[in-house]
Amino acid sequence: MDIGVLAILLVVGILAGGLGGLLGIGGCVIMMPAIRFGFDFSPTLAVGTTLTAVIFTAGAGALQHWRLGNVDWKSVKYIAPAGVAGVLAGSALFYYIHDYGKVIDLIVGLAFTPVALRMAYEGTLKRKMPEVLGKELAGSKPAKAGVGGGVGFLTGIIGLGGGYALVPTFIYLLRSPLRIAIGSSMASFVWFALVGGIIKMVQGFCDIPAAVALGLGAAGGAIIGARLVSRFKPATLKAAFGFIFFYVSLKYIFLYFGITI
Repeated sequence: MDIGVLAILLVVGILAGGLGGLLGIGGCVIMMPAIRFGFDFSPTLAVGTTLTAVIFTAGAGALQHWRLGNVDWKSVKYIAPAGVAGVLAGSALFYYIHDYGKVIDLIVGLAFTPVALRMAYEGTLKRKMPEVLGKELAGSKPAKAGVGGGVGFLTGIIGLGGGYALVPTFIYLLRSPLRIAIGSSMASFVWFALVGGIIKMVQGFCDIPAAVALGLGAAGGAIIGARLVSRFKPATLKAAFGFIFFYVSLKYIFLYFGITI
């Protein structure tokens, strides 16, 4: 991969990290379709490269939230190990289906659909996130471990999980404080991404230079996005990108049936 392409990927990472931080969805949701369709990565390579790139953003985010006191470590010690176990199981399944690119596209498309609909809903009908006070994640220990294991399994298959699945689950299903949900999810997901990324690299399902360029760009972009939150109306942007991601979801799903949109 030449230096020009890597430079473009760095810019893509910055944009993905910035938008992900601004919209609260994580950069991986933007990076994956960008490299899948914009750079013609195979379904397998897109998943592995994105998951490896997310190690940078998850690590930077976890460190930042740790410093801000937004991490419930008592919960993380149940979420993270369960999530790593889920990643191992999901990665094993991914290895057996990696030759079925259309199946992977279908799974990713179906996984993208709920986040697209959630963004559109939050941006149009529910323009304020629920405010819950506290410094701990709600829910029992088995519930937290179950969420971690389930999202970890999903991460091993499609390379997504932090802002895409953990955060909304803790906020909407377990009714946890927003900042604690984000910080604790980051502190947990960094282990999902690290283990999953290493496995994808060992399995040969990762373009390492591309992952590094995307990851470094996204880590920097996330800082920019966080600073821009006060200057934009996230709800309006979230609504717009919700409909865009719904189109992306359909694009993935239709590829399974051999239809290009």
